[in-house]
Amino acid sequence: MSTLTPSLARPGVLRHSPWDAVLVLLALAHGAVLLAAPSLAVVAVGLWWNSNSVAHNFVHRPFFRWRWLNALFAIYLSGLLGVPQSIWRGRHLAHHAGVAWRFKPSVQMAAEVVLVLAVWGALATFLGTFFLTAYVPGYALGLGLCFLHGHYEHQRGTISHYGFWYNLLFFNDGYHVEHHARPSAHWTTLPRQVRRDAATSRWPAVLRWLDALSLEGLERGVLRSPWLQRFMLDRHERAFRRLLPPLPDVPRVVIVGGGLFPRTLLVLRRLLPEASFVVIDQSAENIAIAQAWAGPGVRFLCACYDPVLVTECDVVIFPLAFCGDRAAIYRAPPAPVVFVHDWFWRRRGAGAVISWFLLKRLNLVRRLSE
Repeated sequence: MSTLTPSLARPGVLRHSPWDAVLVLLALAHGAVLLAAPSLAVVAVGLWWNSNSVAHNFVHRPFFRWRWLNALFAIYLSGLLGVPQSIWRGRHLAHHAGVAWRFKPSVQMAAEVVLVLAVWGALATFLGTFFLTAYVPGYALGLGLCFLHGHYEHQRGTISHYGFWYNLLFFNDGYHVEHHARPSAHWTTLPRQVRRDAATSRWPAVLRWLDALSLEGLERGVLRSPWLQRFMLDRHERAFRRLLPPLPDVPRVVIVGGGLFPRTLLVLRRLLPEASFVVIDQSAENIAIAQAWAGPGVRFLCACYDPVLVTECDVVIFPLAFCGDRAAIYRAPPAPVVFVHDWFWRRRGAGAVISWFLLKRLNLVRRLSE
């Protein structure tokens, strides 16, 4: 997908890119599938998928060179999805502008609403059982999926997902931070506009509730339990006491991903009272929570990990949730002393099990030249 390049000045029906023909054909195929195999699942999944792929891209950059053809396609999408596209477009562009949506009736909107009502009326009259038992619940479920999708794309700020299959099937919808930075950019160009500071999730938006079961979600649970906090501090301190090598009198320590409950920081401040500490975390919200625990004298940096940020330090600590190239850290430690939180079965260098219950160990690796 990342190699596709739109052409902004080309002959033919399509205004921006020949790749938009794929979206048009899939929208037509969506209609054919709905006619050939009408079911609750087809209604629900089709509404959710089309709204967040074909219809979404059409809202931002209407596909066709002629206005009448764009109007006709919008009417088709309105009948297919049961959502008047003029209303969807107005609400969505207001969302990007950060302003409240205002209802502005138009001839186009009236035509779309009439078609939607006509489709519903025809289904209720001639296919009443299907309408009540499949279409209506499928429509409600599809809208629910769209709501869930939109909510998690913007929960705690705009979030991107760079998974290959999702962006293939949804035409780069996962590049959402990049999309918000340039809403008018064509969908084919978004992979070339990845932002290093973008907030990301390993899950597509509609599955992002699973983050509550992730390591960060579990970490938030620790914040609500003093008993778990004491348990985490005790187990981590035991591991660090066992592995800490001799260090300079005033060691410079960098903790990557030290937001939320900063157990590593709290433990090392006790073990290395003379050290200077920097905590790097890409989440400003997580940093704000950690600062309440850290006390004075700790520097917090809201950024993604970059090796250049730790070139002058003596010790670097990486979390279990680190999403970068963990193997590269083990091959070429970025500091004289590096601690890596890892799963208990991944022993590298010197190691100590933090907790069998947590399935977690602490590995110590050092530069060969040190």
